[in-house]
Amino acid sequence: MIRVTRLNGEHFALNPDLIERVEGHPDTVLFLVDGHKYIVSEAVEDVLDEIREYRASILATAYAMDRGTYRTPTTPGDDAPSASVVPFPAREER
Repeated sequence: MIRVTRLNGEHFALNPDLIERVEGHPDTVLFLVDGHKYIVSEAVEDVLDEIREYRASILATAYAMDRGTYRTPTTPGDDAPSASVVPFPAREER
C-alpha cells in the first residue's frame, strides 16, 4: 500500500496495483482500474516514487524470505530490516 493525501488533508492508503494511470492537471489525479479516481496533494513524481518503493520493498522482502534472513520488528526500536531494497545476487551466486 502507498500513502497519499486528499486535498482536504485526509491521509489514506491505496493499493498501487489498482492504479491504471496518474495524471497531473494541475492537481494529481489517480485513476483506478475500477473507474474510481482520487485527487491527491502529492505530485505525480512523488506518487510514482511511492509506487517504485512499494514494489521494490516487495522484491526485497521476497528475496530476504528466500534467503531465510527476513524478520519483522517485534519491539519498538528493533533493528529489523524495513522497506529498504536488498540487492539481488549476481547470476553466478544463484
